[in-house]
Amino acid sequence: MTVNVNSKTTDTFYRYKMPNILAKVEGRGNGIKTVLVNIPVVAKALGRPPMYLTRYFALELGVQSQFDSRNNRYIINGSHIASELQNLLNDFIRRFVLCSKCDNPETILSSSGKKPPVRQKCKACGHSESLDATHKLTAYIVKHPPNSELNTQKESIAELPAKSRRKVTKRDTISAKDGKESLRTKKESVNDEDDVEWSEDFSPESVKKRREALTSGIQAYAKAQFAYAKNQVICEGSEKSERDRADIFYSYVKQRKSDSTISQHDVHNDIYLKAERLGLIEKAPLILVQVLLPTNIVHELKKYKKIFIRFTIDSQEAEKSVLRGIEQLIELQKSELLPKTQHILKTLYDEDIVTADVLVRWARKPFKKSVSEEVHLAIMEKAEPLIQWLENESEGEEESDLEIVYDDKVRDIHIIKVEMKQQVKDPETETEKQEKEDIDIDAI
Repeated sequence: MTVNVNSKTTDTFYRYKMPNILAKVEGRGNGIKTVLVNIPVVAKALGRPPMYLTRYFALELGVQSQFDSRNNRYIINGSHIASELQNLLNDFIRRFVLCSKCDNPETILSSSGKKPPVRQKCKACGHSESLDATHKLTAYIVKHPPNSELNTQKESIAELPAKSRRKVTKRDTISAKDGKESLRTKKESVNDEDDVEWSEDFSPESVKKRREALTSGIQAYAKAQFAYAKNQVICEGSEKSERDRADIFYSYVKQRKSDSTISQHDVHNDIYLKAERLGLIEKAPLILVQVLLPTNIVHELKKYKKIFIRFTIDSQEAEKSVLRGIEQLIELQKSELLPKTQHILKTLYDEDIVTADVLVRWARKPFKKSVSEEVHLAIMEKAEPLIQWLENESEGEEESDLEIVYDDKVRDIHIIKVEMKQQVKDPETETEKQEKEDIDIDAI
């Protein structure tokens, strides 16, 4: 997916695009690091060397960085999520890419080693300015200017429509005596880049051609490069079977739980991205149930509800996977968990992990069965009072003369107790005495 280079611009047809940052965490403990997978593609879209972006991330995060330009491998120490790096990238663009006058990213950097140390010139409006000399990245740019070998960029946003420009060197002469200008048109190899200046044609036709080149060329290039980088990472384990990929995800989540980082918000995103890369978005919740709910299932559901919601918030298939996982847990510990079926399902509903619609359809029109027929029927029997209550609640919402108002997110069963008294028992009172009991399912 590509986004606007200027994050403040919401125009869908904004012609300056770039791919989102892709980050991959590797290692563990003191050796943990984040690999910036597609930083060369992002830097290419911005017209800046990838080392500048990597160094900027390291400076802002207070960590060390390392890079190998030949192998396109750029790393910063520590574990960092893509969204955090994307915010830093937007800040980098604001400081070192966008023109302060026209907000156009078609700028180039130059450094002569003198004050002002680094200047930025806009190719769109011609505005020239000095960059913030107090930022440490500016000092880094002075030591490693864009014209040096460290800059592996062959072309930037400002240089893409180069066909409409001409190189003018010191050897070119202009005859002032007769008022005629003569420029050498021979292509000559120039070893010293400092002797090269750019001459631009600002006629309406040339400007139009440059715009068309920027619109079609940059977007097509960025899309192709991003698709390639995404294919290298998102298809992690694509050569493996689904069972093998599930085992990889199981081990990954188990490791996160064992090192006590599973409750961190950024780890939730890492787990989601891991499932996405393995192609297990819809089936991942079933594995999460197996790993995260071994004991005291109701308590653990409340503890880890955010990570479950991360998967189920926009996916009914993920909700179904949660229910299948719960069924399997109940089958493994039938004597312990079957009596608490109603309370477990009620917790899933109260914590917004599974919606009422999915619960009712699961009971009335069972999904693909993951347990034996006997266990499934026993679970349905225990869940029947709760399912009836959910159906009645849904019907009550449709009645125009109903005066009772309640919140869909936080429900108090006792509010409608009078209405339901003759129809079904309160689903919570039947098992509330068992809420504090510990459940041992070490056999999983």
